[in-house]
Amino acid sequence: MAIMREELSGGSGGAEHAQVVSAAVLAAAARGEDESGGVDPLLLRAGDPEATARMTAADFDPEDALGPDVSEPVLDPAHCALTISVEPGRIDVSLVARRGELVSAQRIPAVGADMQPERAFDTLTESVTAVLHAAGIEPEDADTLAGIGVVAAGTDVAAPATAYRGSGWRSFPLRERLSDRYGLSVTLQSPAAAMTAGEHWRGAGRGRRNMLGVVLGHGIDGALVIDGRMMVGTTGNAGHIGHVCVDPYGPPCACGGRGCLQAVAGGAAIAEWARTHGGSDPAADARAVTEAARRGDPVALATLRRAGEAIGQAVAGAVTLLDLDVVVLGGPLAGAGSVLFDPIADGYARFAALNYASPARVVPALLGREGAQVGAAAAVLEAHAYPTGLSA
Repeated sequence: MAIMREELSGGSGGAEHAQVVSAAVLAAAARGEDESGGVDPLLLRAGDPEATARMTAADFDPEDALGPDVSEPVLDPAHCALTISVEPGRIDVSLVARRGELVSAQRIPAVGADMQPERAFDTLTESVTAVLHAAGIEPEDADTLAGIGVVAAGTDVAAPATAYRGSGWRSFPLRERLSDRYGLSVTLQSPAAAMTAGEHWRGAGRGRRNMLGVVLGHGIDGALVIDGRMMVGTTGNAGHIGHVCVDPYGPPCACGGRGCLQAVAGGAAIAEWARTHGGSDPAADARAVTEAARRGDPVALATLRRAGEAIGQAVAGAVTLLDLDVVVLGGPLAGAGSVLFDPIADGYARFAALNYASPARVVPALLGREGAQVGAAAAVLEAHAYPTGLSA
């Protein structure tokens, strides 16, 4: 199934394109289809053995999760959210409708330390204009939208005026500037919170009351939904599973602790362990280690075995503590397939010893790369269920 694209001028900001995506495309993604007819590893079928060794089609139906393809004949801005995802080196801007459909989207690449925050903000607003135009909304009517959801890696929940502390945006009051510019309320989430909200609202966790979302990437982060509502916590960090200890005698972690899950199973830790244990490529990153494992490289397989069992251990602890329905794994490493998910399943089985915790419940994220944008929209359109504690 092809995705209809409306090409836009990149302008000085270097934006690539606007993308018009319907609910039907999201449903196709749920079936494991992408625009080229292939399969996105983050969108594996529920019954696919690559998804997880312990999930079956009876546990989760992607079609039921996304719901039927119902399109509104006329787009109602009051039921749409503008979403902005800020990551190192790029910004994604999207307009998301009330059922989680991405109406239009644009990516701005190469926004980093070499661009001053004011210029980056101007580039961002140019992209917002393009995305609104692609949806048939004039920029001066932006205040008719439901709100703006911002996802920012490096979110500092202790200082919510600072939207993003990464290169090029340090100490820039992005939320306040966006609110002033467009006359809308602005929510702020970490990528893990956004992925979790998106997957619970319209993805792999839909219909489940208690869920842990885990982002597996360079680091590891997580967020929680308890009794159908996002758990924020005292400081906004509930669910931060990456800094749960899985080995008290393990490697030191950047947080100052020792043996944290992130220090054992994060992307950086995977690359480092493979390098120091005889990996064939000393410059390999986590993706290269995963590819080597798929080819049967013994060091790479041992590396992912160690990481996966640690993830399974941490997840089992969370399920045992909180009596969760489902754990959804997203992020780049969630597409690794059986070389990582089999060890995760083994680690989970070993440590989820109590009867209520032992049934299978670890599944890959369904929404893939769009999960954060859908989650940012959930914080705006379904704020009662997905509070952030951070809004302007």
